Amino acid sequence: MKTYLLPSLKLTAVLIILCSVLYPLLIAGIAKTAPGQGKGVTLSVNGKVVGYENIGQKFTKDEYFWSRPSAVDYNAAGSGGSNKGPSAPDFIAAVQARTDTFVKHNPGINKADIPGEMITASGSGLDPDISPKGAYIQIARVAKARNVSEELVRKLIDAHIEKPLLGIFGPEKVNVLKLNIALNTLK
Repeated sequence: MKTYLLPSLKLTAVLIILCSVLYPLLIAGIAKTAPGQGKGVTLSVNGKVVGYENIGQKFTKDEYFWSRPSAVDYNAAGSGGSNKGPSAPDFIAAVQARTDTFVKHNPGINKADIPGEMITASGSGLDPDISPKGAYIQIARVAKARNVSEELVRKLIDAHIEKPLLGIFGPEKVNVLKLNIALNTLK
């Protein structure tokens, strides 16, 4: 018994120190070298923090671009998806309600033309980005609500499209918060 117990206790102590002390300190040290020093990258307007660059936010006014829906109401403390399958009645009802709301606020849009990301929540519920198509489909609503030309809004979207990393990793995307901040500078 002593033959097995003592080595097991030693191994447990070493792994506790390694996994519970040294590894977290290493990761915290690496985070300090990242943008935002591990606290997230904030976006400010006139010295006031308006949000985090990598955490989605809820926009419901017609004069702003809308983010992807969130199953956790954009709560970063409890990120996660709904975990409902495509045939679940609750999921179908939620998607239908989002579709109806989107069409109501974006008249003239066919339901079939709405990108899936605009009516379904992501796995984290905190996506800060939408596809360029998700932004373009909202141009008419935003331009009308702000009383500006659709061409001006399209140019603003084009200027905020982020290309894939190294040109190959990931899709093109538009950060909704950055785009909405830029919208507020339009005259």
